[in-house]
Amino acid sequence: MAVEKRTETIAGIRARLLEAGSDQRQEMEDRYGKDERAGVQKLLEAYRRRMDKLAAEERRIWEMKAYEREYQARGYRYICGIDEAGRGPLAGPVVAGAVILPEDCAIPYINDSKKLSPARREELYGRIMEEAVGVGVGWSGPERIDEINILQATYEAMRMAVGKLPVKPDLLLNDAVRIPGLDIPQVPVIKGDAKSLSIAAASIVAKVTRDRLMEEYDRLMPQYGFASHKGYGSEAHIRAIRTYGPSPIHRRTFISHFEGGREDGQPE
Repeated sequence: MAVEKRTETIAGIRARLLEAGSDQRQEMEDRYGKDERAGVQKLLEAYRRRMDKLAAEERRIWEMKAYEREYQARGYRYICGIDEAGRGPLAGPVVAGAVILPEDCAIPYINDSKKLSPARREELYGRIMEEAVGVGVGWSGPERIDEINILQATYEAMRMAVGKLPVKPDLLLNDAVRIPGLDIPQVPVIKGDAKSLSIAAASIVAKVTRDRLMEEYDRLMPQYGFASHKGYGSEAHIRAIRTYGPSPIHRRTFISHFEGGREDGQPE
């Protein structure tokens, strides 16, 4: 066996360890643990660190499914997480996501969308859309926000998102709110996007959807810089409003509240 190990090239071992999963950890230890080559031991140590990180992530995902497991044990089948993006900006819509994940869902790195890089959010958005039992998206535009206020517009977007699901949920897990006008049992979860996998998935769907919309607006109105600040009250955004005046997607009730150098609408 030792002779066989020594005949393997460093490049071949690197490829094997890169392909090996956590279920092959003991096999990799047995195969390469006694290989005296420093390069092999360096590769094996990198593999161990990668597997340790993966195990930690699997534990975190398990912990984020505590609410889902609790209510599944009570007989709820379709448990829907709901969250929104865009309550605070000076421009653009508020967008809500509603996501029903399969019971055995274990997509790694799902988390509160605010804790993820744009690239990671995009990657996870694709996984969620592919693996979810159902996804619904709703929104309320700037005129509607000005008409009924941001809280009521957010509720409206959430109801729309639930209504667009392909199956009716048995239970809603909401990020901190109770949505009026729905006949479905609801559980508000404080900081739910960091505690529930379903709510976190909904936060990613809402955030990616809204960011893409703001990037489209940026192509239509590049002078405001929507692609960079997504409508939030950055210094550059406020300067653009003062230079060019409000655009059709600015929330008039929001931009009337800042004067001089004051900045509202900080990122969520």
